[in-house]
Amino acid sequence: MHPLTLITPGLCSQSPCIHSLQRLGPSLPLLTSAPSSRGYSRDSEGSWFRSLFVHKVDPRTDAHSTLLSKKETSNLYKIQFHNVKPECLDAYNSLTEEVLPKLHSDTDYPCDLVGNWNTWYGEQDQAVHLWRFSGGYPALMDCMNKLKQNKEYLEFRKERSTMLLSRRNQLLLEFSFWNEPLPRVGPNLYELRTYKLKPGTMIEWGNNWARAIEYRQKNQEAVGGFFSQIGELYVVHHLWAYKDLQSREETRNAAWRKRGWDENVYYTVPLVRNMESRIMIPLKISPLQ
Repeated sequence: MHPLTLITPGLCSQSPCIHSLQRLGPSLPLLTSAPSSRGYSRDSEGSWFRSLFVHKVDPRTDAHSTLLSKKETSNLYKIQFHNVKPECLDAYNSLTEEVLPKLHSDTDYPCDLVGNWNTWYGEQDQAVHLWRFSGGYPALMDCMNKLKQNKEYLEFRKERSTMLLSRRNQLLLEFSFWNEPLPRVGPNLYELRTYKLKPGTMIEWGNNWARAIEYRQKNQEAVGGFFSQIGELYVVHHLWAYKDLQSREETRNAAWRKRGWDENVYYTVPLVRNMESRIMIPLKISPLQ
């Protein structure tokens, strides 16, 4: 369909995109069929055509990070993705398990390990680390400045760099309606589902998931939900825990039998540009086991 094709009343009325437009209200008017009369002027026709490219945005007094994040905490999260040389993965894990717990237990550093994993299904030979900085950006900067003076950590980074193919990270905030990721006993498998959203859709995503999360908490599988602030933007991470892959399958199928879960999927799928799922195994040092 041509991007400017008009939507005639009665056709495609159940399309997710139509529902999305209707929920946006006056900020994005729903197009209908052209008037039957052809008596309008050429100037009017030109104005109508130009209006297709003019999007009126409702003014907001708060950024979506303020509207969606938890107010009672000032936690900032960092997620790291390290792609390791295949022949170095065991050595990388051993080095990581030796050094990172020291930072976690040192009260002089305002950071905590939340979870540490190797990707099992997804991108292979990959390590994923999730950190919490209690105190937000000031805590992050305090930690970074102290690490610059930590000789053991600098040696760790130097040795680690010889084992890596690439690395990237993001700074995240946690959604207000998700559980805070707390240590848990194992054994568990973890699934990190990553959604890259269309710019401008984070509020709509949050509104839908604030209602839908209740359908996925019965078995305590919901670990944490985050959205990016620095790094690649409009990225959402949902972290889930399962006893095994069969438990994951049964839990996800059970959600579809709950009235309302299908509506969440129906309304949020059009917001997504692409998505990725990782099944991860915790390292020995991970508080999330």
